[in-house]
Amino acid sequence: MPLPPSSLSEEILAWYDRNARDMPWRLGPKARREGHRPDAYKIWLSEIMLQQTTVAAVKPFFARFVNRWPTVGDLANAEASEIMAEWAGLGYYSRARNLHVCAKEVVENHGGAFPRTAAALKALPGIGDYTSAAIASIAFDEAAPVVDGNIERVITRLYRISAPLPGAKPHVKEKVTGLTPKDRPGDFAQAMMDLGATICVPRSPSCLLCPAAEQCEARSHGDQTAYPVKAAKRPVPQRTGAAFVATRSSDGAVWLRRRPASGMLGGMAEAPSTAWSARKDGETGADVAPFKADWMHVGAIAHGFTHFKLTLEVYRAEIDAEPSNEGWWAARHEIADQGLPTLMRKVVDKALG
Repeated sequence: MPLPPSSLSEEILAWYDRNARDMPWRLGPKARREGHRPDAYKIWLSEIMLQQTTVAAVKPFFARFVNRWPTVGDLANAEASEIMAEWAGLGYYSRARNLHVCAKEVVENHGGAFPRTAAALKALPGIGDYTSAAIASIAFDEAAPVVDGNIERVITRLYRISAPLPGAKPHVKEKVTGLTPKDRPGDFAQAMMDLGATICVPRSPSCLLCPAAEQCEARSHGDQTAYPVKAAKRPVPQRTGAAFVATRSSDGAVWLRRRPASGMLGGMAEAPSTAWSARKDGETGADVAPFKADWMHVGAIAHGFTHFKLTLEVYRAEIDAEPSNEGWWAARHEIADQGLPTLMRKVVDKALG
């Protein structure tokens, strides 16, 4: 006989009390019971970083950010270029731009304290349905339904929801709302995340260890891995462009410039490249270089973004004079400190061999 939602939630929370993952931004169940409160700044920062990124990838970036900017006020007072450079390599760079704008708004319009409700949090830059609910529930104990990819997988299996995602999201959210307890909603949200990340995994779920196994409709039918059902993917667009790596003949330093603040990789450092985007190809060929030089084609690099794939033809030239006033020379041994996104590290590595 199926358990009522409250009993099922209690089973999941009891499992979480025994098995909670140790995260640098998270207070464990014991600390919560002892009256310690999560830091809303750390919860917000981690949730922004974790969007479409793994926990393992986020941990070192999170540590560097909180060490350099311990409070939201510190982050708000930082230079945008510093934040972008520290973010380099984490990807999805609009998150970093929104991070800075959001920090400024929290300081300027909320006295340096994050709003305590999901509705108010959602009004901040870069915070959507999921992130606002996660912060409100984990930091402020609002019983807001939290739904991420892991939770979608747990719920669609638990209730055998056959409608494909993303169309099924309202149904999933309805089920999560019914399960979320008014007592310990933040712990419950994190329990569901951990359940999806460690037990109810995509290909080989460990059903024998799952606290919801007896209630899981997909398990009872033996078709757990059929859920969640996802809509057919559209073909991924293929884009092209060119990048130009100039080195200084006297010492081998590399000429870099900063991309426009808006658009792909906005505000990041780059070796000059043509105007490629998710919607159109950039020009190619040595004749479209940003300044005249004896350009030599050295090959191409490929890079995948969320919605398209990009191939850049890479050219290299050795020059004597500074090509313009819209850039800077970076010494070879300082390249790693320039905040180059992964795409541009590939370009420079290709050019320099």
